[in-house]
Amino acid sequence: MKTLVLITLVGLGAQLIDGSLGMSYGVTSTTLLLLLGATPAAASATVHLAEIGTTLASGLSHARFGNVDWKVVAKLGLPGALGAFTGAHVLAGLSTSLTKPLMAVLLFALGLYLLARFTLRGFDRRNLGKPLRKRFLVPLGLGAGFMDAIAGGGWGPIGTSSVLTSGRLEPRRVVGSVDSSKFLVSSGASLGFVTAMGAHHIAFSWVAGLLIGGVVAAPIAAWLVRHMPARLLGSLVGGMLLVTNARTLLGSDWIAASGPVRGVVYAVLAAVWALAAVHSFRKYREEAAVPATEAAVLERNVVADVTTPVPAGRPSAPQV
Repeated sequence: MKTLVLITLVGLGAQLIDGSLGMSYGVTSTTLLLLLGATPAAASATVHLAEIGTTLASGLSHARFGNVDWKVVAKLGLPGALGAFTGAHVLAGLSTSLTKPLMAVLLFALGLYLLARFTLRGFDRRNLGKPLRKRFLVPLGLGAGFMDAIAGGGWGPIGTSSVLTSGRLEPRRVVGSVDSSKFLVSSGASLGFVTAMGAHHIAFSWVAGLLIGGVVAAPIAAWLVRHMPARLLGSLVGGMLLVTNARTLLGSDWIAASGPVRGVVYAVLAAVWALAAVHSFRKYREEAAVPATEAAVLERNVVADVTTPVPAGRPSAPQV
């Protein structure tokens, strides 16, 4: 019973993060299941089966708050489902000791770029509104879906960060669209796992716990991302990528860092992340205050023009 309650709370927390930042549900939930003794394939299968329900609830919540571009969902999600189905079959007989570090290097670099870009420059609107092409979204969906099934997570980090870097879609709509398309990816992955290794490896009580927590958190997360400043959202996504992928890299056979070294690296990254978030929020407040100040000055000038008496001997303006 304690295990089930813990899994439910993890599902709730993971969905709050995933629905707000567009990533981390699969990685967080899979890590817990691995700690509880599940095999990589069984953990990934359990998480993806639960995500069919959580991503459906998340997609509907995001749509309600206007966070979804359905064209992006279709162009990204359908190839993603195919990639996830293929990845599930591959994972049934594949070690992830090589694929995880390789993906972590790529995502760490993307996180560094996003953190620097949004913290220092804010959200660049010059490309906003330009269409996202199929030749970009289809390969992205295939690759992200494949890696998501292989690693038990990765759709959000790869998809959200890649679409964010294009600057063609508002950050909140990036998160909502990538999160909504995950329903197709989770369905493809689950079908792949069931056909590749059967359903007897899946702990359905764990699925239920993750599902309950995720469904409760989905509308809260969608509301949060609807009201979160674009600049702050970009910095938070970048920091999340840095911290989560640093953990993968430091624990891999490539680096195998000791406990104290990991602690120092985590502390430095967490400090950089926190400072970036604070800076982004302050810059957002400054930028938001400028139009308000200009409007107040304009209003004062209009009031002054209306109330200033007309000097004697000069005709007043005709009344309309």
